[in-house]
Amino acid sequence: MIEVKNLYKTFDDGKEVLKDINFTFEDGKTNLIIGQSGSGKTVLMKNLVGLFEPTKGEILYDGRDFVKMTKRERVMLRREMGMIFQSAALFDSMTVLENVMFPLDMFSDQNEADRIKRAKFCLDRVNLKGAEEKMPGEISGGMQKRVAIARAIALNPKYLYCDEPNSGLDPKTSLVIDELIHSITHEYKMTTIMNTHDMNSVMGIGENILYIHGGSVGWTGTKDQIMTSTNEKLNSFIFASDLFRKVKEANQ
Repeated sequence: MIEVKNLYKTFDDGKEVLKDINFTFEDGKTNLIIGQSGSGKTVLMKNLVGLFEPTKGEILYDGRDFVKMTKRERVMLRREMGMIFQSAALFDSMTVLENVMFPLDMFSDQNEADRIKRAKFCLDRVNLKGAEEKMPGEISGGMQKRVAIARAIALNPKYLYCDEPNSGLDPKTSLVIDELIHSITHEYKMTTIMNTHDMNSVMGIGENILYIHGGSVGWTGTKDQIMTSTNEKLNSFIFASDLFRKVKEANQ
């Protein structure tokens, strides 16, 4: 569980991007951060992982305040985090297996045979058994994202961060990636946080949603509660397309 309490972020130019953010990202659920471009959701995620320092507030990882941690304590905590980037961010010069083994080689005390076994297990979990010796340039974009997921879970993280994981993918492949992230989250009881613009993801796997508007908490709830929400700003954002508007109207 990750608790954000009274979080503010103001940059050196005086621009206040985050204003009094309070939210709990729950264990074993897909927690989604949504909002318009420039709303502050990316800045929030960067605060959560330590790429930005909050101006004020607390970020509690199972009760441990990340803001007050020493550099060494943060390094130790980051070993409990998995990251899936907007681009798959694979190493082009490494095979699929070597990419998945990278965090194990960096942080695991296992011997090489056990690291290989773990990496192959993760690839099998994302339905990529047999792709171990392929290079990233030899596989599709969807397969690259699955390799990225396998790499992210190699160290069996407690916290999984996903930054626009469906970016650049077709709708069918996006659905596969969503379902994979959702199932892995439940299977390993991770605290998964996804930053997304994809409304299909929101309505498909949004178990705990934070909507940010103008740097503040605009709404919180689940995908089911969206359908009955009377929050005008949220409705304007979610149901901007005719398709989702018709779905909401059909459920009223």
